[in-house]
Amino acid sequence: MSEGLAARLSSVQALVPVLRQEASLSATLPPAQEGLSSEDAALTQALAFGVCRFYPRLQFYTQKLLQKPLKARDTDVLALLMVGLYQLQEKRVADYAAIDTCVEASKKLKKPWASKLLNACLRRFQREEDELRALADNKESPATAHPPWLLKKIKKAYPTQWHAICAANNQQPPLVLRINQRKITRDDYLKVLNDAGLAASATAWSPWGIRLEEACNPVHLPGFEKGWLSVQDEAAQLTPLLMDLQPGQRVLDACCAPGGKTTHLLETQDIELLALDSEEKRLPRVHDNLKRLQLDAQVVCADASEPEAWWDGQAFDRILLDAPCSATGVIRRHPDIKLLRRDSDIRQLAQVQTKLLEKLWPLVKEGGRLVYATCSLLPEENQQPLDAFTYQHPDAQRIPLDDLGWGQTTRWGRQLLPSEEATDGFFYAAFIKDSSQS
Repeated sequence: MSEGLAARLSSVQALVPVLRQEASLSATLPPAQEGLSSEDAALTQALAFGVCRFYPRLQFYTQKLLQKPLKARDTDVLALLMVGLYQLQEKRVADYAAIDTCVEASKKLKKPWASKLLNACLRRFQREEDELRALADNKESPATAHPPWLLKKIKKAYPTQWHAICAANNQQPPLVLRINQRKITRDDYLKVLNDAGLAASATAWSPWGIRLEEACNPVHLPGFEKGWLSVQDEAAQLTPLLMDLQPGQRVLDACCAPGGKTTHLLETQDIELLALDSEEKRLPRVHDNLKRLQLDAQVVCADASEPEAWWDGQAFDRILLDAPCSATGVIRRHPDIKLLRRDSDIRQLAQVQTKLLEKLWPLVKEGGRLVYATCSLLPEENQQPLDAFTYQHPDAQRIPLDDLGWGQTTRWGRQLLPSEEATDGFFYAAFIKDSSQS
């Protein structure tokens, strides 16, 4: 099989369920990469991520190049066309290589007509690229590579910042590490990386974070198997700073999978932690992370919004509600969100978030605190659920987060925006229970 052909075919395998809105890349990529060389596996991921990252723009191109839309049964042909267009757009390989390899890959689809179609469309794009790019740049959705419904919401929420947000969403994210200071200090690990010839620097806001200049497979980093580090964006690393954990406290991580924040809380303080998640299939990752980092927590498969099914009646000193959300702040890490998420999802998610707040607040001790977090950019998920929650619960007193130095102040907390050189998009708010205010 010629160079790169296996990767093109594997990327199509990964993309077809995503284009059909049946599955995410996190579900489709691992089986698509199985049996590939490390180079082809990496290229498969790069192509699949690239197509999803620029899908609204590539979709615009296909609409201009195809005389009529492809049928649903030919989604594999559409995926291969988008792979070719993505490579022609990015200019990381010669045009002839991008075209010829896609045409060759099409022959493996057992659709003889597809080779001629793909060759014609890709060569036309090559000839008319300047004109097609200009047309795309004149329309906001393809120009920004964001679906119209999401672009509308981002523009409304951030009228002066939406251009920068969209640009950041379209970048490959940096690799950020969280150092387990039970094992090694950040300064010492920076020295370990420097000695290994790996350029890295300390993060600005997280005292545990290190940003690598070049991405790599983290399992090959020094000390990974010994539990010295985890991969976690700086924005998510800020959680313990808001929890104000004290030794021996009883803590609930209400939506814990895959366990990044669970393990971070345990790294920072000796606490009694209950970690819940409603999806059984996601809990093995939590157990794996706990084992690698040599940490202990009680992990339970349960719905946090139904405490009667799992709560033992003892109130918690701290509750972390990292609520299910649209994940619109981490699109650069999960670009398939652009295809899989819908406008109608936002209202439904806000209802889930409001219910979780309502059900968990009674479980907080007097004087205890609840930290609410999402990786969303949207006020419908960050401000509005908290409006309803605080109206119903006057004993929920907002903890000011105005002078932390990161993010921007909102009505209830702090909003971090995705940026090309810094963090993912993230929202935090914190509340203390004060019944004297009821």
